[in-house]
Amino acid sequence: MLEYDIDRLIDIVSLIVWMLFLVYTLDIFLRSAWNNGIVAALIELFSFRVLVPLLFAGVISLISLSISFIQPQEVGVVISATAPGGVRPQPLRPGLHWLIPFMERVVRYPTYWQTYTMSNSPDEGQKIGDDSIRARTSDGQEVRLDCSVIFRIDTEQAVLIHTDWQNRYIEDFVRPVIRGLVRTQVSQFKVNEVNSSARKDLEATFTSLLREEFADKGLILDQFLLRDITFSPEYAAAIEQKQIALEGQLQKEYEATQIRNLAMGRADAIEIEARAQARALNLIAMALRANPSLLTYRYIEKLAPNIRVMLVPSNAPYILPLPSLDGNDNLTATNTLTDTSALSLSEEIVPSTPTTLLDFMNK
Repeated sequence: MLEYDIDRLIDIVSLIVWMLFLVYTLDIFLRSAWNNGIVAALIELFSFRVLVPLLFAGVISLISLSISFIQPQEVGVVISATAPGGVRPQPLRPGLHWLIPFMERVVRYPTYWQTYTMSNSPDEGQKIGDDSIRARTSDGQEVRLDCSVIFRIDTEQAVLIHTDWQNRYIEDFVRPVIRGLVRTQVSQFKVNEVNSSARKDLEATFTSLLREEFADKGLILDQFLLRDITFSPEYAAAIEQKQIALEGQLQKEYEATQIRNLAMGRADAIEIEARAQARALNLIAMALRANPSLLTYRYIEKLAPNIRVMLVPSNAPYILPLPSLDGNDNLTATNTLTDTSALSLSEEIVPSTPTTLLDFMNK
């Protein structure tokens, strides 16, 4: 940047001019002392050829002291011997500014976003070691909170920051306010609320309250981050056991649901099968009413090819045609028997009981 280069360039030029002036003056003194003695050399230091370079170097130094460049991420507070209260009421914004040499100086403060973290992890926070916030809930449980705040200095309030805190605003204001506010707010919640959806409400409350506190002191809060919550070992163990029990209960409920669904599925399958059988029986009944001979056809179809003897009741009709016993003769009629006690075939008596045609079909 041009302004920044000019500021640095003038400082470098001033340094070089003073170095050259010292070398030049030392050379004149040594030459004069060698030729004319020490007294003459001292008088020579107040001569015109020494005072003119001295005046030139002094002008360059005054110009260097009169110019101050403020970086884009900075704001300058001018400490002035001529201003009421010893400080200019308006801060210096980024850019090149003129000062009164030897009467004013600039103290710079950053205006970029800063993050301050308090954590129990040694390598995360600004403090070495466990820097988490210990707090106690309304039901007496101790918790540890890791948190971060993102903030920056309000440019318009930089003078207030310098007047009240100087460069101690983080250690003497930001840190104590956060720790005190967190302890106060956590004490209004129960431990199970801190570990539930109320955590978002707690975080929002922190942000709102800290934003007001910071604004009163010249700081702008972007957000408060509740990074982690650590409970006491006893409470953590109780929560773990409760979670395990809950998981077991959910597993049992799931298994019961699966068994219930399986039973309902089986019942539905049985019902569907029963309905299908009922429809099939209705269709069979309708077919038999329309064509009774189908019953005789099914009776014949059920006869096995290896049947050699069949007894029927005396009042049953003849079934024609019937195959012969040896399978080679022509079809012959079979007489009904009224006395089964005299029946003999291949020297074997075959007892029989009267059956119906439907009973035979179901075999």
